[in-house]
Amino acid sequence: MDTTQTMLNVPETQPGPAPRVMAAPSSVNIAITGRCNLACKYCFYADEMVALRDLPTERWLAFFAELGGLAVQQVTLTGGEAFTRPDFWELLDGIITNRMRYSLLSNGTLITEATLAEFAKGKRRLRLDSIQVSIDGSRAEIHDASRPNSFTRALRGLRLLVEAQFPVTVRVTVNRRNLDDLEAIAKLLLEDVGLRRFSTNEAFSCGAAASNAESMLLTPREREQAMRVLAMLAERYEGRISATAGPLAFAKEFKRIEEALARGETGFPGRGKLVGCGGMWNKLDILHDGTIVPCHNLSELHLGVIGEDDFQQIWLTHPTMGALRRRREIPLESLETCQGCIYQGFCTGGCPQGALDAYGDLNARNPMNCYRVLKGIDPYFVIPEG
Repeated sequence: MDTTQTMLNVPETQPGPAPRVMAAPSSVNIAITGRCNLACKYCFYADEMVALRDLPTERWLAFFAELGGLAVQQVTLTGGEAFTRPDFWELLDGIITNRMRYSLLSNGTLITEATLAEFAKGKRRLRLDSIQVSIDGSRAEIHDASRPNSFTRALRGLRLLVEAQFPVTVRVTVNRRNLDDLEAIAKLLLEDVGLRRFSTNEAFSCGAAASNAESMLLTPREREQAMRVLAMLAERYEGRISATAGPLAFAKEFKRIEEALARGETGFPGRGKLVGCGGMWNKLDILHDGTIVPCHNLSELHLGVIGEDDFQQIWLTHPTMGALRRRREIPLESLETCQGCIYQGFCTGGCPQGALDAYGDLNARNPMNCYRVLKGIDPYFVIPEG
């Protein structure tokens, strides 16, 4: 079993009893390939796709059988681009055979009429929860600045899915290239294409975005602009635009905080500790070479390898999983960066990936989820202007 965690200030052991968890994760996110037909400027997975080899068909099928035996309910297939695997449909049938449902994340460019015909076979469509397609502009010159030479094919694939009434959504990743196009993107997706809803996120400094920061990553002022525009659009379209991270999520959360402060409140229930991530309670992720990790955002924390290490025991007893679960017990008041902060009672500490990236320590706050940092009044961390 890999011990990468010892190099990242993730303790091998923690005091107290192990937190109680279910016998196996309810869902698993699986990058079935590191191959992709695009080279997106902010690709979150670019680092982990380097020098790793795809597993052969039989290794994945054996793993799907293991997951089925553990009563895992759902898998999400990612990449790379999942549709680039020649054995994609065989792998999909392996998931279905083992009584699991599935979702897909795709760039949409390889979705054709022939793809839809394949989904019609057996129980492939019946077991499908959703397909998420990435669209980052209302027209080619904007979308292709982030996702080169792909707009026409991606939009065509999306329209095919919508017309065939597939459970499809879109993720828009906000960046410097599409910031001024957000209103047009919303109009395209919700009015022209006819989506019920779409979600948003933000390009952040990992993978390809780290080397394309100047053209991709929002400055503080640009993030404020994105927050204002997305909040306005979410209201205009009556909640049909959503987010769990990024500018829209910030806008909604910060509004809640300011309203609570105006009422004289000092916090929200369940806040004030490092509770910002709940993934370690219900899921694990797999890299395309079979490496098990807590999350694709924490791809440097290797827990083991499928087919070589006991997946259930990793889930239940691995020290890194224990450390991640015990973060919820750490009060923000105990962190130097958070002592005396008036927003402490409203805070969750944010995503642990950002804490690890900023401080090399899981048991820290994520400065990019900090209200005080994003307001520009934090004494410990200043976001560079550009």
